[in-house]
Amino acid sequence: MFGALLATEATTLDALLAVACDFSPRVERCDSAAADGPCEVLVDLSGLTRLFGDAQTIASELRRTAADRGLRVRVALAGTSTAARLLVHQEPGLTVIEPGAEAATLAPLAIDALTAVATPGLPAPDILTFRRWGLRTLGDLANLPGDEVAARLGQAGVAWQRVARGEDPHPLVPALPEERFEQALDLEWPIDGLEPLSFVLGRLMEPLGAHLARRNRGAAALHVRLHLVTRAVHERTLQLPTPIRDARTLRTLALLDLEANPPTAAIDRVVVAADPTPARVLQFSLLTRALPSPEQLSTLMARLTALMGEGRCGSPVEVDSWQPGAFAMTPFAPAEPDAASKDAAYVPDVRRPGLQTRLGDSVSPWPVVALRRFRPPVPVRVGVDEGKPSRITTDRRGLSGGRVEMCAGPWRTSGAWWESHGWDRDEWDVMLTDRTTYRLFHERDTGQWFLEGIVD
Repeated sequence: MFGALLATEATTLDALLAVACDFSPRVERCDSAAADGPCEVLVDLSGLTRLFGDAQTIASELRRTAADRGLRVRVALAGTSTAARLLVHQEPGLTVIEPGAEAATLAPLAIDALTAVATPGLPAPDILTFRRWGLRTLGDLANLPGDEVAARLGQAGVAWQRVARGEDPHPLVPALPEERFEQALDLEWPIDGLEPLSFVLGRLMEPLGAHLARRNRGAAALHVRLHLVTRAVHERTLQLPTPIRDARTLRTLALLDLEANPPTAAIDRVVVAADPTPARVLQFSLLTRALPSPEQLSTLMARLTALMGEGRCGSPVEVDSWQPGAFAMTPFAPAEPDAASKDAAYVPDVRRPGLQTRLGDSVSPWPVVALRRFRPPVPVRVGVDEGKPSRITTDRRGLSGGRVEMCAGPWRTSGAWWESHGWDRDEWDVMLTDRTTYRLFHERDTGQWFLEGIVD
């Protein structure tokens, strides 16, 4: 059994929801057809007869509770939520109909009653067309052949015909209260240092992870707020690469971040909060090697970031720039291989011994050339003969120098002269007598020479 509550005077939706929640936890907010329409809620009253009595008693108790809080409401009880909503807009006071009598009770109502019931996913009812057909009541619409209505109005017309019969187009969707995934602890004595803070964070992360697990959620972002004795608040936010709810991993990530960004004074209150998101679903394969778990990967990246610094760890990606070697760093998030690459067969490549190629891929007969860049470029001393490099001398261990046997260039490139990181240089490809090939460039503004990389 479902009940509909409609406020007859100006009131807030929260006040009406509070009345309904006193009787059942399954309460749904109803969207009014008009922007300034009255407040309306649906409540699932199934199983309440043992507690309050029959349907008439429940309806009376609903209205009395609303009156005690200064609300004047209409109440309608029916076997379906649609019938209850239609009746509450048309009948004043209390209306109770027995389950199974919805269609007969709704039949005398005017066809305009459909406009008061806003149904998500359905367009507004075509009342003008219904009137042109000679329909005056909901019973007239309900008695039409369904296939004829579908042929003329489509599925939307059939859906409104079911509404006229009192049938529910969708189940009741209860409004869930806003849930906060947060834990806090007030300390009896201020603490200073990461070691005592790790015990406090461990005590807070355990119930936070359990709360996320009960709701099948993971933390998309972790917020750590440290209230200091100086009345200041040291707040850190960690954007997690994947939803995580493991308490030990969350504590480790928070500690590594606080190690790189420590508070400036002792701490007397600790608050941790998580932004929830649906937990991930993992599907393992028997044919491919499993990737490291997101918890292990997140901990490793946090340790590397604390060691190397912000923005120095991740995956390099190309940027839209003509600057040689320009790239940007993005968070490291390896993607699972797609189904096509998993199912494809690999065979030995006769043109490149020791390598494999996928069936159907074309193999180029030309050798593959790669430039292995030096970051940062290696400064060298270069002898120039007739405007071309003739000899290279370097002090870097592992790199050879000597006379230049062949060279190609120069290729002049410049850009971003209006910024501090602009470049203006000439590039050369040189091969030494020991058959080593380098990419060499000369900075025109400073006159210095550098090795940018070695050609493999």
